Amino acid sequence: MSDHLDAPGGSPGMDPRLDICDVYVFKQPDDPDRTVLVLNVNPFAPSGADEFHPEAIYEVLIDTNSDARAEIAYRFTFSQMENRRQLANVHMARGDAVRDVRQGDALFKNVLVNFGAGANETEVGGHRLFIGMRSDPFFFDLAGYLNAMQFTGNDHFLDKNVFSVILEVPNEVFEASKIGVWARVLAPHEGDPLFQVDRMGHPFMNVAFIKDKDLFNHSEPAQDRELFADQIAELLASHGRDMDSARQEALRLLPDILEYKLSSPTRYPNGRTLSDDIIDHQLALITNGKITSDEVGPHDDLLDEFPYLGPPHPGQQTIEALAEASQRRSP
Repeated sequence: MSDHLDAPGGSPGMDPRLDICDVYVFKQPDDPDRTVLVLNVNPFAPSGADEFHPEAIYEVLIDTNSDARAEIAYRFTFSQMENRRQLANVHMARGDAVRDVRQGDALFKNVLVNFGAGANETEVGGHRLFIGMRSDPFFFDLAGYLNAMQFTGNDHFLDKNVFSVILEVPNEVFEASKIGVWARVLAPHEGDPLFQVDRMGHPFMNVAFIKDKDLFNHSEPAQDRELFADQIAELLASHGRDMDSARQEALRLLPDILEYKLSSPTRYPNGRTLSDDIIDHQLALITNGKITSDEVGPHDDLLDEFPYLGPPHPGQQTIEALAEASQRRSP
């Protein structure tokens, strides 16, 4: 999985509403002066959860000066679910206001979350927004990965759904030619009303590269090299790299922020599109080229226009067996 069920025991806090699945950053297909930001949460929706967490703050964070700290934050909060309806509010913070999660200027107010097949969108101040359930664009032979990377091309995610936040942004907002993007979720935890329970930048990072998964989820990107470079280097060295090369690769991967040069073509690791085969990329990296593919390709339900992710699949999917299986990592 890219980041689905990345915490010990499954989702952070055993609550799929708080579980980041993927982060995407790519150029708007018809307008190079606009960027699309996608945050997917709640794996295998709606089986584990049928709402966004009403006490959580979901954030997309943007670093505009390569200091591994956010200069811009988009903050998404949600009402209590009532009569199968949930409303979203979006705030945007800049500069010092980013450090206080309660600050930010209101950008969208009381936007209806789409839990069905609809794709209602809202536009304010050059920003375009969709929030709701969509087909999960992530593709991966999960069973093969859990079976010591013996891949058969079985895409476990072909019929799965996620909850998506899709925001299209004018590039002038960034005031930079290169940005770094990651996401996090803050929620009540052990008496703290807004504790960071999950975060993600690069795909497959916490699932495949990190041993101390809770520590990773609770820490900040600026701490990554100090806390996690050694264990990533050890993983890479265990697959045949010399330690100097492994450490250089670990430092290149960290901090866990998805970089995006706005003027360059989007293809991971420069941003990430919905069809980028990040599993093939990361498998080759982890195994030092010994394994280069899980034999799975992009989904055919992606859209050429906003909101880009396909409509949700009908029916309910089970989550319990996968939550247990996800803890059996490949060697």
